[in-house]
Amino acid sequence: MSRTWVVIPMYNEATVVGSVVSGLLQDFPYVVCVDDGSTDGSQRIAREAGAVVVQHPVNLGQGAGLQTGIEYALQDPELDCIVTFDADGQHQVEDALGMAKRVRSGEADIVLGSRFLDDRTKVAPLKRLVLKTAAIQSRLSTGMPLTDAHNGLRAFNRNVAERIHLKQNRMAHASELVGQVARMKVAWVEHPVDIVYTDYSRSKGQSLLNAVNILVDLFLGR
Repeated sequence: MSRTWVVIPMYNEATVVGSVVSGLLQDFPYVVCVDDGSTDGSQRIAREAGAVVVQHPVNLGQGAGLQTGIEYALQDPELDCIVTFDADGQHQVEDALGMAKRVRSGEADIVLGSRFLDDRTKVAPLKRLVLKTAAIQSRLSTGMPLTDAHNGLRAFNRNVAERIHLKQNRMAHASELVGQVARMKVAWVEHPVDIVYTDYSRSKGQSLLNAVNILVDLFLGR
């Protein structure tokens, strides 16, 4: 995995990002955290853990963080794969390894994580309904029959990375990215992943908040 870069958008994740970075570096030597205006010292902790840190002076949103990280990684002329990975500890390194392997083998240009291809992820009923609705909407709008359209764990090759141009900074970036991939007409597959909803992520209200934001995106047609 010597030329796979892991891109981690980060906003006030000081309590967990150090362990996330340390866990990744055992298998992925190149990790860039894009700090999106954190005020809790996340930048220092990520840097001390071994990541490259790029900073936004103000909070712009996860979509902006992903775009900045992709553009940073593309500066490496030897790059052949990018993995997008959340800072909050919900993604699993072994899933990222499997996805990057499928990209680097040439099986697919982009591999999209899905928590609905096996039974490892325990999803609350409301969130499951929202995510299934989002997947149906994505299929209707893009023609891509995804089972999980709002999963932040992805792997893609340099060709895809160079063609991603996210303009939606917040939750709508996930739908925007899928739409761009559909228009690229590249080879894609879904990969089963385990999303672990931790006490930490629940304490931040991320699960419910993300569900609400996804619904807003769908009904406003963003």
